[in-house]
Amino acid sequence: MNVTVEARQTENAFPIPANVFAETVTEVRHYTDSLFMFRMTRPASFRFRTGEFAMIGLPNAEKPVFRAYSIASPAWDEELEFFSIKVPGGPLTEHLQKIQVGDTVLMRKKPTGTLVLDALVPGRRLYLFSTGTGVAPFAGIIRDPETYEKFEEVILTQTTRTLDELRYGQDLVAAVKSDEILSEIVGDKLRFLGAATREGEPRGERITTMIENGRLAAELGVPALDPATDRAMICGSMAMLKDTAALLEAAAFEEGANSKPGTYVVERAFVD
Repeated sequence: MNVTVEARQTENAFPIPANVFAETVTEVRHYTDSLFMFRMTRPASFRFRTGEFAMIGLPNAEKPVFRAYSIASPAWDEELEFFSIKVPGGPLTEHLQKIQVGDTVLMRKKPTGTLVLDALVPGRRLYLFSTGTGVAPFAGIIRDPETYEKFEEVILTQTTRTLDELRYGQDLVAAVKSDEILSEIVGDKLRFLGAATREGEPRGERITTMIENGRLAAELGVPALDPATDRAMICGSMAMLKDTAALLEAAAFEEGANSKPGTYVVERAFVD
């Protein structure tokens, strides 16, 4: 259900420049004390590839702060969805977490990013490795029919601290499988493996540990990661990005980019 928040953004104190859209919030959902999702209107002229990110901000200052946010909706969606962490004192999230339906969110007009299907060479199985809000770009990818045209199997993994933080990813997968149109396209191709790492949680291992000790392949009932058949996308904490990429490189995977597709990709904008 939508959650009402008390604090309101100020009226547009910022003259909207030509390279910025001003869009209206249509839904806000708070999953935990630190995670929330929101949707907003999509400009008719805005085009993006599923998995790309956009720079968003709020009209609450003469010079608004813009931050990179992965677009969590697929390219076909009539609205734009974002999944965010709440950072106390954060220059943007301190205010963004208080938005309500009807508020305005600013978005620069040019999307970009490497977490797109075009940056991967053809393969059989697609792994989507994420931690925390790193699941956001994959929220769009698992809802894009093109993904299932290119891959026989799609495995979304998400590592969080607690089970509650897995709920957004779990809800997404459930929604795909229950959708009247998507379910026919996806069939049994989509699988989700979530792990909560806080002490005492079931399946409390990091995804990198599960790759190294073979538990990932064993739980999924698939062969070990193989660049001959598998492709991977990585999005999450900087430590996870580095460690997962190192494991893939050790297994002879090669990083891809828009200009030169490879067997795995990572969003360098968030790393840098």
